[in-house]
Amino acid sequence: MRTVIEKMAGQLAAVPGVVGVMLGGSRARGEHRPGSDWDLGVYYRGELDLDGLREAAGPGVEVTGPGGWGPWVNGGAWLRVDGVAVDWILRDLDRVQRVWEDCREGRYEVGVQPGHPLGFWSPCYAGEVAHGQVLADPTGELTRLKEQTAVYPEPLRGALTAAAWEAGFLLDVAAKSVNGAAGAEGTAGASGTAGADALYVSLCLSRAFGVLVQALYAHDRRWCLNEKGSLAVAERLAAAPPDFGPRVRALLAAPGATAEELAATLARARELTRETVAALTG
Repeated sequence: MRTVIEKMAGQLAAVPGVVGVMLGGSRARGEHRPGSDWDLGVYYRGELDLDGLREAAGPGVEVTGPGGWGPWVNGGAWLRVDGVAVDWILRDLDRVQRVWEDCREGRYEVGVQPGHPLGFWSPCYAGEVAHGQVLADPTGELTRLKEQTAVYPEPLRGALTAAAWEAGFLLDVAAKSVNGAAGAEGTAGASGTAGADALYVSLCLSRAFGVLVQALYAHDRRWCLNEKGSLAVAERLAAAPPDFGPRVRALLAAPGATAEELAATLARARELTRETVAALTG
């Protein structure tokens, strides 16, 4: 299958507008299982020849152009080759390089993107290059960018670690809602139980723990590429408090249905957050 993928990458690199192709995902990191997808990052510049991509994809494959899958994941195609899933994911190389320059200066964005419930964190672009394997690179641009992203930028590490403050803020705001400090619309659920806003509290919990995971990755100088699987990695990092993973899972699994239960969950979450922030800044 590897030979087929390399041939496909060469065909894609010949399409006008395509600069190069990288293998990404678990296959690139050597963490794949036998049935894992093959993820190909198709890096392009300027106007992309979509008809050329459709011809390379073959009959019956829908190719979605830039912007069709949202502002960050952009576009691509889902194929099956010899019964195995192969995903093409479009990446605007100029935008990737701008994001990399931002990372080097300690700047990042978190954008709304379908499929990313915690938002799309822009450093993912640089991380994809750092972890990817170059398959086709006629101009050498991807190879040079990969060499640069091999070193995690200290300004970005500082910015993402410092951003852990948001976790505590989110939990404090959620606690005020539970304690009845919110407006009338937010203090009574369908059952009439004041402050039992399980949706709002759960969203705050998820976001807070997501922010902490990002900070733990950055503190370890490790690129975080996706929410999926990130907790399993973060709980093993040096700065993670004891039982970080089990505690997060327990809090997310059963936050509670009443105001009292939700308040108790938030109290435990705030304690875990304080421990994490202290470890990150200590």
